[in-house]
Amino acid sequence: MGEEGASVTTGEGYAVANLADLGDGPGFRKVRKALGVTAFGVNAIVLPPAYQTGRHYHDEQEELYFLHSGRIAMEFGDGSAHELEAGGFAWVEASTVRGVRNLSDSEEAVYVIVGGKDGYVGRDGKLPEDETSRLGDNAPPGA
Repeated sequence: MGEEGASVTTGEGYAVANLADLGDGPGFRKVRKALGVTAFGVNAIVLPPAYQTGRHYHDEQEELYFLHSGRIAMEFGDGSAHELEAGGFAWVEASTVRGVRNLSDSEEAVYVIVGGKDGYVGRDGKLPEDETSRLGDNAPPGA
């Protein structure tokens, strides 16, 4: 069994946590720091009902947003806004101005932001010697 921390379980080469264990109330959840991620930035945001974030951009870091729950509008520097529902993604180039608005007057929205620069290294996954499929024994037909 892995080492137990206050809110993160770690083992040899991994860390596991639940969003609820990384903080209370609205605001940032520092996922990268809590789990020890070093290759890219990652945070979860709990956005209160009807709240709108400040707008921002980056010098170098592009970002990928994933909406876990709720409904938000991603608003961009060109004046456009795009609504995301749970399961929605938005990629944003570093220099693009962006902001987020919770579209609900009564429920929080929860989204995850992953950021980085000079990323993709190609498909470098390998199977351990005793594995025959990365999808496991219960792979769906045709996978």
